[in-house]
Amino acid sequence: MIHREGFTIILSTLAICVSGAFFIHQYLPAGKWYSYLLYGILSVILVLVLQFFRNPGRQTPVDARHIMSPADGKVVIVEEVEEPEYFKGKRLQISVFMSPLNVHVNRSPVTGTVRYYRYHPGDYLVAWHPKSSTLNERTTVVVETEKGQPVLFRQIAGALARRIVCYVKEGDRVTQGSEYGFIKFGSRVDVYLPPGTLARVKPGDVVIGGETVLAEWP
Repeated sequence: MIHREGFTIILSTLAICVSGAFFIHQYLPAGKWYSYLLYGILSVILVLVLQFFRNPGRQTPVDARHIMSPADGKVVIVEEVEEPEYFKGKRLQISVFMSPLNVHVNRSPVTGTVRYYRYHPGDYLVAWHPKSSTLNERTTVVVETEKGQPVLFRQIAGALARRIVCYVKEGDRVTQGSEYGFIKFGSRVDVYLPPGTLARVKPGDVVIGGETVLAEWP
């Protein structure tokens, strides 16, 4: 299944690849190794774009005790930090880095009501840079669970990601594992949880959005 954010880019890429293949067929000698190489390059480009915008179905085991991963990728941070934008205090930060090869759909880690949403323009530092959480282009969403537990998750643009899409607004109701956004071409998602929340992952772990448990309420 292809994500709707990719339709325009996929059609544009397909047009370019078809035009390139036509040029090779018409103007380059048939049977030459470099003609086959160019066909191969065009095919690889098309396949990479298609796989980037894939949107596989996910079965989220909805459980109010758990905070699910909002993205596919690798855990790069699990530590207690100061969160300056909304909580203005200590929080457990868990960050997931998405490479260009990962699925880039973002999913809500909990069920609840959106209490806060902000979009921040910014820089495009590499997503694993320590200051990317506060300097890069980003969105911040805070969802309050039915038990009144606030969870902040933040989409962060990286060096290649130049477009963040967020589909929720304040007052919206979201379900654990439901799609809330998309980031194009490599980036990061940070999750900030109240002190005392029990992390179930560690740096280096590979996680699946909507299926891997990041943490558990105490």
